[in-house]
Amino acid sequence: MTATHSDPWPIRWDLLVRYRYIETIALWEGRLTTRHLCETFGIGRQQASKDINRYIRDIGPGNLVYDASLKGYMPAAEFRPRVTEGVADEYLHLMARNNELSNVFESLALNVANIEVLRVPVRDVRPEVLRPIMQAARQRKRLEVDYVSLHNPDREGRIIVPHTLVFTGLRWHVRAWCEKNQAYRDFVLSRFRDIPEILDDSSQGVEQDDDWNTHVTLRVVPDPRLNPAQQQVVATDYGMQDGALDITVRGRLVPYALKLLHIDPEPALADPMAQQIVVENRTQLAPWLFSAG
Repeated sequence: MTATHSDPWPIRWDLLVRYRYIETIALWEGRLTTRHLCETFGIGRQQASKDINRYIRDIGPGNLVYDASLKGYMPAAEFRPRVTEGVADEYLHLMARNNELSNVFESLALNVANIEVLRVPVRDVRPEVLRPIMQAARQRKRLEVDYVSLHNPDREGRIIVPHTLVFTGLRWHVRAWCEKNQAYRDFVLSRFRDIPEILDDSSQGVEQDDDWNTHVTLRVVPDPRLNPAQQQVVATDYGMQDGALDITVRGRLVPYALKLLHIDPEPALADPMAQQIVVENRTQLAPWLFSAG
């Protein structure tokens, strides 16, 4: 089923989405019925049955078997993912998205029973603010904006050249060249005021952003203050190999990665039972830990 970059993808997008859903639900819930597809995609039972049979025939032969006692399909013992990676995150993120949709559209039945998702507060980002930012990023344009920050709570006019939107796990920001500071900075999307105005072309782009283009590896290990048995539990929780987990990120994103992992940059200040993990190569990460860029 793998297509080269020069070959068109052989499966229609809408079918691919349903095949991925079939594979994910069957693998992680252990039971797939036509009702799953009918309620999720708003299709008829005949179409749902056709999709399942086509998946079995064309996509994953031998992956699903019908179990009369379950009144549905279950993954075969020799199940091999064909259109997914077969990792739990795919199922968990699917449930999270379904949960979010169910909160917005209460009439939808998206099979999210037994799943509870903690939702972070929604940041106020208006479409009329985001649209010119995206256009300027794609066309490498200068952008005149009004921006507020904790240091400057009164709106301040700036000219920036955005190149990439970034989601840190809690909020969105845009990475951009700032003409005032003559440096690349991170601008939180919810702090833009009024509507940004697109100006002329700029020579500044992602290629000149050294902190963005430098990749570094976080070597995450169990907190050495834990006893060996506790360290083994933590290592298993994080899927560590030989007691360590290597995570490669862009240099500029190091502080956000540490926040997402709940790692205090000053490990001596953290409670080892609460934090559980530390960065072993903290010295190598120092250039990015306190960078204002």
